Amino acid sequence: MTNWNSGYVTDLGYTFGFYRELTPHIQNFSALTKGVHPQGGTEPLAYCELGCGQGFSTNLLAAANPHIEFYATDFNPAQIAGARRLAAASGTSNVKFFDDSFAQFEARADLPQFDVIALHGIYSWIAKAHRDTIVRFIDARLKPGGLVYISYNCLPGWAGPSPLRQLLHLVGTATPGTMTHKIETGLAFIDRMKAANARYFATVPGIAERIERLRGQSRNYLAHEYMNADWTLFYHSDVAQELAAARLSFLGSAHLSDHVDAINLTADQQAILAETVNPGLRETLRDYMINQQFRRDIFARGTVALTQGEAREIWLDSRFALSAPRDTITMKVTGALGEADLQADVYIPMLDAFAAPVAAGRSAALSVRQLLADNPAVAALGWARVQQALMVLVGAGHLQPCPGDAKGENKRRDSVRRFNQVVMEKARHSADLGFLASPVTGGGLAVDRFSQLFLLALANKESDPADFVWRILDGQGQRIVKDGAALQDADANIAELRARYAAFEKQLPTFRSLGIY
Repeated sequence: MTNWNSGYVTDLGYTFGFYRELTPHIQNFSALTKGVHPQGGTEPLAYCELGCGQGFSTNLLAAANPHIEFYATDFNPAQIAGARRLAAASGTSNVKFFDDSFAQFEARADLPQFDVIALHGIYSWIAKAHRDTIVRFIDARLKPGGLVYISYNCLPGWAGPSPLRQLLHLVGTATPGTMTHKIETGLAFIDRMKAANARYFATVPGIAERIERLRGQSRNYLAHEYMNADWTLFYHSDVAQELAAARLSFLGSAHLSDHVDAINLTADQQAILAETVNPGLRETLRDYMINQQFRRDIFARGTVALTQGEAREIWLDSRFALSAPRDTITMKVTGALGEADLQADVYIPMLDAFAAPVAAGRSAALSVRQLLADNPAVAALGWARVQQALMVLVGAGHLQPCPGDAKGENKRRDSVRRFNQVVMEKARHSADLGFLASPVTGGGLAVDRFSQLFLLALANKESDPADFVWRILDGQGQRIVKDGAALQDADANIAELRARYAAFEKQLPTFRSLGIY
């Protein structure tokens, strides 16, 4: 460890994930569900991400939203160098990356006022002094009416497993060698303690399953989740109190499923919350009810409440797109109460309506106004049920909120095409970048390495996509792993690739309708 990193892990880079809740249109939809005027649709906006890691989410969002100016900082210069290279290779000009610490970023005089300030996976993993800097930065740089997205580990959900993190951290920190070696040593010691019948492991529900998950997780992820010097667990009320210094108030969750009480809370629990006036207390009580361990909150600096009529008009003009093949979506959804059945008479006509433009080869985006006008069965459901169904489907990841400007889609397509081409070319050598951008949704979609290579084969007009992918793998000495074993024979690998291509072809209409291909 060196002084500049303040105890934060830097010898293993962060993962190249895309975090859906960072998407501006997800945040806007969350605001709308709370009866608050969302951020502007087509006018230029300024968006800031603090602690952007590898910068992949920021790069993807910038490519998918060329009308938004993105600013992002991460104090790890290696990660920022990689983020800048990706932006340059993609020709994405509306993003600026900085390798500043939070204090250095706060001191800058060349930053605009921001409509959105976002920090994902930062707040729980830094010291109090850095959190104070972030709050001052927000206070100085967030516009009135602006939004802050912030995620953090929370109580009471972490109360049981938190000693496991402490054990891994303590043993790993005391072990010399690389960060990977520290993690492996810590995991092995946890197994040894469990085998020695340390009573902790027998008294915490679900701890054996959590240990098993740890073994299978990326060591880069574990390094940044478990091995930093600072790690603070918050109650929601703690974070709300800290952010109040920047004149922020809690708006809602960026995880849209959290907005649907029917799949998360019993009738008795809903009654308790209904009689709780204090919003901070209400959210904290809710966390007790569902044993929340990770929150994805949206705070606002002043909100403009919508009248019922204004809200309805914005809802009607809101656009959504189906982001999964229709036949893969089941009539079930998971909430804090477990798995729940969706009402077939509500969700089948809605899903079929959103699947129609995909089947017709058109852009997948459909406004609520179009939905109701073209589908009498959906209109007959009534306004309240249509709203709740949209929230459930967005929360489940089946629907994605889209930019309001359909005419801007062509500009977004040009930017996205360049970005996706770079990502797909990188799939020749790595599975790190597992998402592609969509000009229709203004966000990202998970697309695995093989699907990216199949898309690359189609873009290159390869006559045999499976053979194209096999040549790439074989040239690097790689083999497909199936049922836990590597396929050594060339024919076996090609046969498996053909089977995967057949499954991929079922996704192609969705990829096309989302503008990914």
